[in-house]
Amino acid sequence: MIQSMTGYGKATATFGDKKINVEIKSLNSKAMDLSTRIAPLYREKEMEIRNLISKVLERGKVDFSIWIEKDAAETATPINTALVENYYNQIRTISENCRIPLPQDWFATLLRMPDVLTKVEAQELEEEEWTVVRKTVEEALQRLVDFRKQEGEALEMKFNEKLDNIERLLESIEPFEKERVAKIKERITDALERILDTDYDKNRLEQELIYYIEKLDINEEKQRLANHLRYFRETMASGHGQGKKLGFIAQEMGREINTTGSKSNHAQMQNIVVQMKDELEQIKEQVLNVM
Repeated sequence: MIQSMTGYGKATATFGDKKINVEIKSLNSKAMDLSTRIAPLYREKEMEIRNLISKVLERGKVDFSIWIEKDAAETATPINTALVENYYNQIRTISENCRIPLPQDWFATLLRMPDVLTKVEAQELEEEEWTVVRKTVEEALQRLVDFRKQEGEALEMKFNEKLDNIERLLESIEPFEKERVAKIKERITDALERILDTDYDKNRLEQELIYYIEKLDINEEKQRLANHLRYFRETMASGHGQGKKLGFIAQEMGREINTTGSKSNHAQMQNIVVQMKDELEQIKEQVLNVM
């Protein structure tokens, strides 16, 4: 079964006071085009995350994000109260000794002093936490894959509908083929009789007509197109990762349809060819979304 390259997956987990969020989005692309936004604590695992995503998703324009949420009370930067008190005493002493006026807004002045707002020490990623994070990434990836499969089912239904339409249109050409041969022969014969005043070799004319009509024969094109339609269906059923192959088959289908149109030499047949081209164009557009 084919898969779409379009997908979305999200998963969350908790570890201590942290809420870990993982979000993955993907769109169609010729190769793996991965961009990541990773919380600083997990950046040391970026290569492992990238390898995991590339292995599971294979192809597509992928946007990966992982971030941490904490309670506001937990994340607020603490104030170093002992240092604030020390600064306060020093400023008062300097003011008294040097007769410098004290600041009017003590609080704002003290908060601007060095190291009053205590910096949070750098955290180290524990193996236990990384196990939770990796599992969350895998869960988000699986949800995206499930999304891709659902989209793939919808694409497969669309492709089968368009393939059925092309097959039906191909069969509708047949009645006009016999009619076309008779009309070509009649048109050439009438033209010769109008142009030539003298008799002409009717046997030679028959030979030339046979050669000309053989060059307009589309049986081989019809057979090849029927084979391509069947091969397209077989390729869809053979598994995921067939997007490029389906694109090549669609190109071959287009060649046979174009050749049929150039050989048709019949208004109604050319109208049918235009309809087949329209159906094929819709297939080509959607094949770009197949992984």
